[in-house]
Amino acid sequence: MAIFAISDLHLALSEDKPMEVFGGSWDNYMERIKENWENTVKESDTVLIPGDISWAMYIKNAYRDFNFLNSLPGTKIISKGNHDYWWETVSKLNNFATENDFSTIKFMHNNAYSAENVAFCGSRGYPVTTSNVNTLSEEESKIYNRELSRFELSASFAKKEKCEKIVALLHYPPGTDSEFTQIMKEYGISTCIYGHLHGISHKTAVEGEIDGIFYKLVSCDFMNFTPYKLF
Repeated sequence: MAIFAISDLHLALSEDKPMEVFGGSWDNYMERIKENWENTVKESDTVLIPGDISWAMYIKNAYRDFNFLNSLPGTKIISKGNHDYWWETVSKLNNFATENDFSTIKFMHNNAYSAENVAFCGSRGYPVTTSNVNTLSEEESKIYNRELSRFELSASFAKKEKCEKIVALLHYPPGTDSEFTQIMKEYGISTCIYGHLHGISHKTAVEGEIDGIFYKLVSCDFMNFTPYKLF
C-alpha cells in the first residue's frame, strides 16, 4: 500500500472546457491521466488531490468527472482548489458521493484523514506571504484569515490521529515564510504538497526540504500526468 499525490486534474467531461487550449503539453490529458494512473496506483493505495479537480460549476453537474475519478484505482482524498466552483458544504459533498456510489472519494474540509500511519490535513490556502500580507484588501484579508483558520483546524485534527507523519494539502503554493508554514511547524507537519502552478510558472516552484518541511509541487502537467509516490 502506498500514498500518491497529483493535483489540478481539470477534468472536463462535465463542462466543455478542455485544457488542450493551454498548449500541446495538455493534449489528450484525460486519457494520459487514466493510463498513467492505472499503471501506477493500486486499489489499496491512497491518492491525495489538492484542488482543481473538475471544471463543473455545480456539484449536481459534476457527475461525469467524479464518475471518471471514482473509477480509477485507490482511495482519493480531495481538498479544494480555486477553480472548484462546484464545492459545497461537506455534508452536501458527502451526500453527492453516497447517492452516486462514489465510494473511493473523500472530501477534506475542516477535517483530517489518515492511512498507513500518515495523517492528512489541508485547505485551499491563499497566494500570499508574510512580506505582502499587509497589502491585502479587507475582503482579501477576510478570505486569507478564513483559510488560515481552516488549515489550522484541519491540522489540529490530523495531530489527534497520532500518526508517524502529517502531510499538508494546499492548493496554492504556501511559500516558505508565511503563516501557513508557521502552522505546519507548530503542528509537526513534515510534508507539504501543493498545485496551482502551470506552464512557465513551474519555474517558481519551491521543492525539497526547507526548515524541516519537504515541499513538492504535484500539478499534473508538472508530474507528466502521473501520480507522484510520496511514501
